[in-house]
Amino acid sequence: MQDQLTRKITVLLIDDEDDFRELAEKRLKKRGFAVCTAAGCQEAMACLDSSCPPDVVILDLNMPKVNGLQCLHYIKEKQPQVPVIMLTGHASVDTGVEGIRLGAFDYCLKPIELEELLEKIHLAIRSA
Repeated sequence: MQDQLTRKITVLLIDDEDDFRELAEKRLKKRGFAVCTAAGCQEAMACLDSSCPPDVVILDLNMPKVNGLQCLHYIKEKQPQVPVIMLTGHASVDTGVEGIRLGAFDYCLKPIELEELLEKIHLAIRSA
């Protein structure tokens, strides 16, 4: 793996909300990140199978078909070393605890300020 100081950090952003996904992608790219987006878990699996897997995943909890906890399980099966930051607009202590138990690095509430998200990304990268 290339040194993360000499290449862009790659973020996989999984969220079914088009507006949030597009805005977050734009803001992260503006800050120098490489960003791959997916509207759902099945689409995200293709990014995980690519020749350049992400350094960190940002995963929405509430999505149709495959929810965030199920998707987290799939991600950890395929790429156990990749840190996952879960996001939700519908917080629950139980789902937060379950996400951490399944291997999520952190569990954050939407809306999230860009600076807070950037801090979480950098912490997740350093912990990997």
